[in-house]
Amino acid sequence: MTRMPTYFISHGGGPWPYMEDMRARMRVLEEALQDMPRQVGTTPSAVLVISGHWEEADFAVMSHAKPPMVYDYSGFPAHTYEVVYPAPGAPALAQRIESLIHAAGLPSHLDPHRGFDHGTFAPLVVMYPDAQVPVLQVALKAGLDPAIHIALGRALAPLRDEGVLIVGSGQSYHNLRMFGPQARQPSNAFDAWLQDTLLHSSPEQREARLVNWAQAPSARMAHPREEHLLPLMVALGAAAGDAATCVYHEEGIFGGVTASSFRFDAAAT
Repeated sequence: MTRMPTYFISHGGGPWPYMEDMRARMRVLEEALQDMPRQVGTTPSAVLVISGHWEEADFAVMSHAKPPMVYDYSGFPAHTYEVVYPAPGAPALAQRIESLIHAAGLPSHLDPHRGFDHGTFAPLVVMYPDAQVPVLQVALKAGLDPAIHIALGRALAPLRDEGVLIVGSGQSYHNLRMFGPQARQPSNAFDAWLQDTLLHSSPEQREARLVNWAQAPSARMAHPREEHLLPLMVALGAAAGDAATCVYHEEGIFGGVTASSFRFDAAAT
């Protein structure tokens, strides 16, 4: 079986694929997400998402066979609180994942109740609109320590040889109080640092830089709280020394934000 790549994606705003006007504004992101199955090259056995919208005291693993929906947004049209992404869960895989995390000495447990939040269902309804691929999530760990999330990625890395697509779903810039034109400078500065770190640094250098990401230019303006950046750490840890490719880059979204997504694989081009 071909080793799967890993991804860190900027997943856009709220339930954007279910809103015609917002989807039109997110056209570049939509095209990038639609292209991911082609890049992967084969249908995954499952998609494992680490979303910036789920945190627990430890690395909880979704084990529901038919995950419900979590409408973790506010102020959107009524119909967006009724949408359903009916992908099956993967209880047996959840047990496998929990055992990998436990074997790495990291705290974890199965969560049989958790459903899909919009960090999962919004991008996946674009990537796999038929919802035919099993999907599950692993929570971020409270405290948001970069190193332990890189360690989580390393623990999950064997899944890549088992057909599992690992997707860190967050946002390369996430400051809800600084959108519009005022976002242009900090998002550009942080994105430039991110591009240099992921595309032009050695595996050892990029890991060290991401552990110390808060020292990057405009870091705390780009991420006052880092939950939308931490999924990158998991994708990077699972990637080991694989090369990175920028697979989505856009300037001026949300009135001034620069955002990017990245793929990690041995044959990255």
